[in-house]
Amino acid sequence: MTQGKLSLANKASDSTSGEAFVAPAPPTYEEAVAGVSAPCYNDVETLTEFTWDDANIRRVFIRKVYSILMIQLLVTVAIVAFFTFCDPVKDYIQTNPGWYWASYAVFFVTYLTLSCCSGPRRQFPWNLILLAIFTLSLSYMTGMLSSFYNTKSVVMCLGITAAVCLVVTVFSFQTKLDVTSCQGVLFIFCMVMLISGLVLAIVLPFQYVPWLDSVYAALGAILFTMFLAFDTQLLMGNKRYAMSPEEYVFATLNIYLDIVYIFSFFLQIFGTKRD
Repeated sequence: MTQGKLSLANKASDSTSGEAFVAPAPPTYEEAVAGVSAPCYNDVETLTEFTWDDANIRRVFIRKVYSILMIQLLVTVAIVAFFTFCDPVKDYIQTNPGWYWASYAVFFVTYLTLSCCSGPRRQFPWNLILLAIFTLSLSYMTGMLSSFYNTKSVVMCLGITAAVCLVVTVFSFQTKLDVTSCQGVLFIFCMVMLISGLVLAIVLPFQYVPWLDSVYAALGAILFTMFLAFDTQLLMGNKRYAMSPEEYVFATLNIYLDIVYIFSFFLQIFGTKRD
């Protein structure tokens, strides 16, 4: 009898110890985060942690980009008007092309820095400082090019550019067509423009085919109009590809560059040179 009780006790203890050594299954991710409130982020973490799932973040991002873009365009228009209407300034910049090449060097360096280096592009206030230098250098180049054209032509091209950009922006926001998925078409178009530009650099000085300059400008205007629609839909974030909310400087840089190039090509097409 005693041995039977001991054997039963040993079996019970063995079963108890066996159950004690069985490890419970780990909780799933849904169970672990269920009922846990979202953490509070500071300003820097907001740019890096939040995604496009929050519609408020998207609206703030778009508002920030277009606010900076509006300041850039106002600065550019003011410089273009100053170089076009002020005769002493116009004569000075035309007789001193060294300032143009200096501004081109500044433009090229700042553009590469903002495009290729994510650190300066995302670090405040260096990103805005570099963007301001980039805007001033490109505005000087655009103003100097505009000074060689008739004043009425410059004003007309400004109006055409504003109308085209407004139509393209509204179209990009309203259409269901996903322009962001057309990267291959844009790349091929860019290669065609690059090769055509190299050929024109050789052909035009000899005046073989004078109308090729206008054709090239028309194709360039079409290309950068497509780029404007592409960059606008990247900004929206509701298509196949989207731009990160922390890349507001890069988004502003791309859209601003598209608009300036569209104006430059329109000036080349419709502009009338000064006598």
